[in-house]
Amino acid sequence: MDYKVLYRKYRPDNFSNIIGQDYMISILKNAIKNDKISHAYIFSGPRGTGKTSTAKVFAKAINCLNPSSDGPCNECESCKHFKENADIIEIDAASNNGVDEIREIINNIKLAPAYSKYKVYIIDEVHMLSTSAFNALLLTLEEPPKHVVFILATTNIEAVPITILSRCQRFDFHKISIYDIMNRLKYVVKNENISIDDDALEEIAYISDGGMRDALSILDQLSSTTEKITINDVIEHFGSVSKKQINDLYHLILQNNVDNFDTMMKKFKELAIDYKVLIKKMLEKIEEEAINAKKDITYSGLTYDQLKEMAFELADISNYVNMTIDPYLLIEITLLKYFNANSEPKITQNNNLHDLNEKKEQTPEAVASENKENNSTIISREIILTNSINTELIKIRVNNCFVNAKKEYLQTIKNLWKDFVDNLNDKSLLNLVVDCNVVAASDKIAILTNVIDGTSNLINNKLNEIETNFNNKYKASYKFIALTENKWNEEKKEYIANLKNKYEYQYIEEPKQENIEEKNIDNIEKIAYDIFDKEKIEIE
Repeated sequence: MDYKVLYRKYRPDNFSNIIGQDYMISILKNAIKNDKISHAYIFSGPRGTGKTSTAKVFAKAINCLNPSSDGPCNECESCKHFKENADIIEIDAASNNGVDEIREIINNIKLAPAYSKYKVYIIDEVHMLSTSAFNALLLTLEEPPKHVVFILATTNIEAVPITILSRCQRFDFHKISIYDIMNRLKYVVKNENISIDDDALEEIAYISDGGMRDALSILDQLSSTTEKITINDVIEHFGSVSKKQINDLYHLILQNNVDNFDTMMKKFKELAIDYKVLIKKMLEKIEEEAINAKKDITYSGLTYDQLKEMAFELADISNYVNMTIDPYLLIEITLLKYFNANSEPKITQNNNLHDLNEKKEQTPEAVASENKENNSTIISREIILTNSINTELIKIRVNNCFVNAKKEYLQTIKNLWKDFVDNLNDKSLLNLVVDCNVVAASDKIAILTNVIDGTSNLINNKLNEIETNFNNKYKASYKFIALTENKWNEEKKEYIANLKNKYEYQYIEEPKQENIEEKNIDNIEKIAYDIFDKEKIEIE
């Protein structure tokens, strides 16, 4: 049988053909150039990212008689007979994982290489070795003969004992980008005269999940079933979902088209599309829309907050799925929540400009009617603002924290806060505080920072809830306040200046919650009296 599968046929034979691992390759090439070959290497990373291929190219290069900047010359006697070279020993630890196999290696490494400068042992899936086999390998890795090089490869670096890792130079291979996989596939299809659409190539690169071997295997399989490969062929054979389908799904949500949405979801299920692929692609679509929502004032889709909430809810589905729950039911129910969401009124810069243009053409009666509606909006917005934490309380808590702020308090609260966040079960609170840092603390108050203005405001509106959870957990009576990083930098500069001027901070009593609420009611009454007839207003 002369036919060779594509991933074997296009296995790299020099460093320039290894895709997507430029940093690691540059280190290995410099090691060869400067003749600084280590006695042991460990290559870790996902499947199909080039670990074993790199190990073979490196083994060939260090024994090459005329190495070049790309590694082995592939022309000398050593390179030509590399596959039959008795000094290059490949071992699959998955099927040779016992201590006897390792002892055989230990006995053989004492012998000098028969044909080469180095005797190279490539141990694939090294994490599969037994504990006793690792122990037997340990001393050999510590002080092997000068003519021996070990290259260990693994997809599960966590399972390799630290004692082994500490004796090796470690190289972490990462998933290959879609762009790099596509470029390599284009090279292959050109050489093999395979007819394929660019969309199909991109989809193959996507579903291969960063693995070049998987991408070549998929291409190989499809090339034998059709004359021209289209994106539909990829989707039907491998249970994927196209970008167009994801875009259509999102627009059905915006259009509130429940019937077509339900039909589309059922089609995905019938095609046995992996729900994880569907979620992953939906999250990518949400990211794209969220960026548009932030940078484009004319954007008319879901709001950023709605998109963010949708993303977290979809990501959570994987945690709920088990053998008795259909993931597609959860996905469909989650997405149905956002139907009609984009029809809610939104205040944007574009809308305000549009309103101003319309007012120029309105009659005095229409303008008066609209002003009345706008005034009612002002009241509702004022209520929202006055119900949020006020600036006075922020200033008081920052001041009170500085009264007795110390590093020892800061370190203690930092440790407690990390434990608090790591074990917080309330997901709504967790989403708010997960990115917060404790930047100052006294024996009574801690200051939190967050890079996003809006998040700091939301945290301050939830202070009672956060403090109750925190204090119940640690039997404490701590108070918190949240600032943006910019605001914290301002407060810090002022604090340092005050210290230099020998200013002493004095503790300030916080206003009672009832007084704040009364003040809010007074504000609401004042606004209402300014707009409506005082005799016909009742404030509850």
